[in-house]
Amino acid sequence: MIEQLLTDSRRLFYPGITIFFALYGARRNGQSYIPDLYLRGLRNFIIYEKLDLKDYPEANFILVKDSLLALQKLAAFHRQQFDLPIVGITGSNGKTIVKEWLNQLLEDQFQIVRSPRSFNSQIGVPLSIWQINERHSLGLIEAGISQKDEMRILEEIIMPTLGVFTSIGEAHDQGFENTETKIREKLELFKNSIALIYPADQKELRKVILEWHALHPALELISIGNREDAVIQIKKKEKKHGHTLTTLVYKEQSVQLEIAFDDKAAIQNALTCIGVMLYLNIPVKELQSRLSRLNPLSMRMELKTGINYSSVINDSYSADISSLTMALDYLLQQKQHSKRTLILSDILETGRKPQALYKEVAGLLRKYPVDRLIGVGEQLVAAESLFADSGIKDRIFFNSTDALLNVLTSLEFRDETILLKGARVFGFERIDQVLSLQVHETLLEVNLEAMAHNLNEYKQILRPSTKIMAMVKAFSYGTGGFEIARLLEFHKVDYLGVAFADEGVSLRKAGIRLPVIVMNPEENALIPLIEWQLEPVIFSFRGLKSMYKLLKDEAASHFPVHIELETGLNRLGFSAVDIPELIEQLKDPVFRVQSVFSHLAASEDPQQDDFTQEQFEKYLSMAGLLKDSLGYTFIQHISNSAGLVRNPALQLDMVRLGIGLYGIDPAYSGILDLKEVGTLKTTIAQIKKLASGETVGYNRQGLADHPMKIGTLRLGYADGYPRSLGNGVGKVLYKGRLLPTIGSISMDMTMIDITEIPDAKEGDELIIFGNELSVAKLASWAGTISYDILAGISQRVKRVYFE
Repeated sequence: MIEQLLTDSRRLFYPGITIFFALYGARRNGQSYIPDLYLRGLRNFIIYEKLDLKDYPEANFILVKDSLLALQKLAAFHRQQFDLPIVGITGSNGKTIVKEWLNQLLEDQFQIVRSPRSFNSQIGVPLSIWQINERHSLGLIEAGISQKDEMRILEEIIMPTLGVFTSIGEAHDQGFENTETKIREKLELFKNSIALIYPADQKELRKVILEWHALHPALELISIGNREDAVIQIKKKEKKHGHTLTTLVYKEQSVQLEIAFDDKAAIQNALTCIGVMLYLNIPVKELQSRLSRLNPLSMRMELKTGINYSSVINDSYSADISSLTMALDYLLQQKQHSKRTLILSDILETGRKPQALYKEVAGLLRKYPVDRLIGVGEQLVAAESLFADSGIKDRIFFNSTDALLNVLTSLEFRDETILLKGARVFGFERIDQVLSLQVHETLLEVNLEAMAHNLNEYKQILRPSTKIMAMVKAFSYGTGGFEIARLLEFHKVDYLGVAFADEGVSLRKAGIRLPVIVMNPEENALIPLIEWQLEPVIFSFRGLKSMYKLLKDEAASHFPVHIELETGLNRLGFSAVDIPELIEQLKDPVFRVQSVFSHLAASEDPQQDDFTQEQFEKYLSMAGLLKDSLGYTFIQHISNSAGLVRNPALQLDMVRLGIGLYGIDPAYSGILDLKEVGTLKTTIAQIKKLASGETVGYNRQGLADHPMKIGTLRLGYADGYPRSLGNGVGKVLYKGRLLPTIGSISMDMTMIDITEIPDAKEGDELIIFGNELSVAKLASWAGTISYDILAGISQRVKRVYFE
């Protein structure tokens, strides 16, 4: 029996009931994952190219022309076996929030199946639909597209009965001729639906929907908005203390509701959910009590450093079987610690009997094993006996979060990965505060999905045969080491590049198996290169001699080395005059040249293109001499992030991607849709009011030339915020406004002018750089480059990784 469909090799946890779909792409061959999956016990595969079966004597292979189409057809067939209503949700923004909120609002009345996370793509939708079983009575399924003709495929898989169109915006505009074309493509999801809910006040969206409806007159339109002809008319909206009081008119009945948010997007999403509840005939008198359940969603799992060399995964914004499965899946992907602990709260408002619910949870923990289970809540205490055969020897249960907190520090958390999974009412953020390593409130958020997105953007302009070397030196440009390396390893980059051997050793200790090139090996630290299978760059005869002596002493042969050539950067490398002697020494069998490369000096600058071409030709000449003399081939590479975008002809066998992976285009080309990976945040420690004439900071550099209100931030030059940004040069983003610094930057503090923010509060969060305020902009204010800012973020700044 096949229960699980697998497209992501990291997520194999139950080989006996899983089948792997080997998907393909311009730069990814899904069949390359088969050897590893077979060794891990998987025996069932869908493939699109024939392979040598003798290597897999116990496996079953189904050969198809198109493995993605096979996945989609299987999911569509599976959907046809179940006659349950499905809410199909599409739009430019708000899909996932609406889906998760509908789950909160309806989970006590329906057995709900919903898209995991943001599984709304050509791959994600089939995996979402595959979850449906006889127990479910309602589906909440997202559908997202990026180009024409994709929605037709998703409609056949989802078969939605009720449609929700959340909004229309600029997302994925590049895949369509214009906005109208994009709207019409998205509407294909609803061509066989019974009803469609949409925002009436988005003029272009409403216009296109009404035109499209003329061709689909059987579809019931349910519009929500301020217009008098809206089916659900908004008569009044009044914002008070972070809440919104709303008066709606539906079927001539006036309804007053309080929404626990006051921002425009959240109000619109809540109104959409109200429309769905009204369509599903939820009694009007129940709407307010249901809306009171809504919580702002983190919508992400956070991985952070914990106490006593542990790691903490905080996923405590919801608790249900579906999200618990995803969280356990993520927990098992973490390889930095061998021990795993799950802290789990009661799973509330499911409508199921606790005996059956927690029996299913116990079964889930047999599939996704942990070493310790800490249960919190009266239901889990009562169900303790159900976990006796879960395989977890260390089990402990508490009636409440307070009861756990009373003994938490005595439970000895050390060198392990801890997953916090709790319903919001249990307040697991208090547990998170105890278990997370407490550093000051300045933190760097690292978006792993943005990193993967940027890598795929570069892959689009690479030839299929061109390899990728990803630079993770300097603590991955300040964003972190093994977490970034693990992501890049999964996405099949070919090499990782570090500056020094100790960086490579750290990656090996964290379980990274990719080839690692050490760009600047130190002669007094060569032994770790051999011990940890790291590949050194040789750029001088002195280094070559030291490496030769070590390899001879170790009786090594054909040890992989990389040769750096000097073509114009004038930093490191062998010059043209060195080539004859270099050839003779490299002929010794202790060495095996893996690659020969050089660095471009100004690939980002159009005015230096002639010099770039001169470097390229010089490199080809020198590398050609080496190749002809050594008698074997090696990888040739010279291009970097900027060179790849501006001079695609320089790709050769491999390219080196550095700052571009982190969302910074050094060429400022605008060709790629890059997303910044890091967001640096801090908080306001104190607010002061100054009279005209008072001064701020050391040396009285800041002057209040009018009555002023200032905020002191928990951020200084010891955190990596340059001193040059003081005295109004630098700005921070607070409540959507850029606010200038005032006075000089201190070691641990920075002062800003917040006079124009009347509702500023101590403890409020501000953005130093990120997608809304580019690190490139901050670097330009500081008179430096993005590399300098990112690599300079202090280690005392906590890194939080999320996806």
